Amino acid sequence: MLLEGFHAVKHALRFGGNVTSLVTTSRPVAVGLAESHAPDLVEAFCRATEVTKEEFVRRVGRTHPTGVAGFADRPDLPFDRDAPVVLLDNPRNLGNFGAAIRVAAGLDAGGVLSTGDVDPWHPNVLRGSAGLHFALPVAKATTLDLAGPLIAFDADGEPLRGPIPDNAVLAFGSERHGLSDEVRQRAAKVVRLPMRAKVSSYNLTTSVAMGLYHWAVHRAS
Repeated sequence: MLLEGFHAVKHALRFGGNVTSLVTTSRPVAVGLAESHAPDLVEAFCRATEVTKEEFVRRVGRTHPTGVAGFADRPDLPFDRDAPVVLLDNPRNLGNFGAAIRVAAGLDAGGVLSTGDVDPWHPNVLRGSAGLHFALPVAKATTLDLAGPLIAFDADGEPLRGPIPDNAVLAFGSERHGLSDEVRQRAAKVVRLPMRAKVSSYNLTTSVAMGLYHWAVHRAS
């Protein structure tokens, strides 16, 4: 897997990714970034291979502002964490898809599944997550027969109140088309996030963040 940029490499390393190659157009700059943003990884960036800008573009496909890139094996993490799994129902925007994974990792979700034809490990999705695919399991759903209650988020649902079970699956539809009929029919509950009147919708990543934050706050209390 190609890791574009310092932060993607940083997260892959922090979460145990097998980074097989780490290149930079300037080792001193890369080490400086590590010293300021990831002191725990300075040693790893000291071992980065310094290449010319032309060689960097040849290997990576384009330049990057940080001058850092890496290559890593794709992890195979189990969906066995005691936290809700996020189900993205046919996501279309690859950047938003990646950002939703980033939010899920930050709020310590149990993983991210997706339906539809978009590869959850597409390079643009991985770029959007800043490498946080390595922090939690990410995969395409092969079935909707999932363990735990399926809680679907939709503007027409009942208000979201009370705790969310740790074994829940939280389903979010695409920004343009919303939830599919199949997911809606399989949901144990359809809920809505609080939203001001006349506002049509939230961004997908915002919805995922709000749903997981609700789980985290009620769990802590």
